[in-house]
Amino acid sequence: MYEEYELICILGPTASGKTRYAVELAGKIDGEILSGDSRQVYRGMDIGTGKDLEEYGSVPYHLIDIADAGTKYNIYQYQKDFSEAYRDIVSRGRRPVLCGGSGLYIEAVTSGYHLPDVPANEALRAELAALPMDELIARYEKLRKPHNKTDYDTKQRLIRALEIAIYENEHPVRYSSYLPQKTKFIGISVSREERNARIDARLERRLESGMVEEVRGLLESGIPAENLIYYGLEYKYITLYLTGEMEYATMVERLRIAIHQFAKRQMTWFRGMERRGIQIEWI
Repeated sequence: MYEEYELICILGPTASGKTRYAVELAGKIDGEILSGDSRQVYRGMDIGTGKDLEEYGSVPYHLIDIADAGTKYNIYQYQKDFSEAYRDIVSRGRRPVLCGGSGLYIEAVTSGYHLPDVPANEALRAELAALPMDELIARYEKLRKPHNKTDYDTKQRLIRALEIAIYENEHPVRYSSYLPQKTKFIGISVSREERNARIDARLERRLESGMVEEVRGLLESGIPAENLIYYGLEYKYITLYLTGEMEYATMVERLRIAIHQFAKRQMTWFRGMERRGIQIEWI
């Protein structure tokens, strides 16, 4: 099944059932799962990220629980870690199956993105942080032509983009390599109504299963509230509740709506992949 492909990618919005499908497929083709989820990399963030490790059964999985909660894992690290895990799976004669809903992560390892290995420069960041956005944008556009405006979404994102551009202008940069060249994309599709109903039911189950306690434990372990808020969705809203900035009922309602909106953005990303020429077989 799909022997002509180097990688099979199962993608879909949150609560679509993609993990179950990917595990069933991997079991049939002697495969192993590579997670394509930007938050499941963090240890201790289990309920909120929906790791559901019991679903994997005897199927091996990779790129889950590889970073400490509270840190900021990035897409370059993901591309590098994916490359290493992918090579390991292939070297053992197994079939790699990528499964996830983080569109940027998926494209980074299947579409030949070249991501520079640029170290953090705290002194430069402090210098740039003192400048207004318009000056940062002007400096950035002197160094490179922007592919899109996403680097301007936040000042933090723009500073990192400028940090990379300055570094590349002054140093030879190593790029990630050894990524699959031929991928079969399978999308798990559910109607908006069904998807939202699943999200609501799942949120209720996760709250009953101790998701608030999970976030409280992360805070008590010393992770700053702003670091958890950075992760968004469950960790953002529950942290706001636990720090007294939001009532419980308000937190649940706003989180429910935010997850609905997140799933919609995921589908928008996947449709954008198709417009960029990626063929996705929707089932």
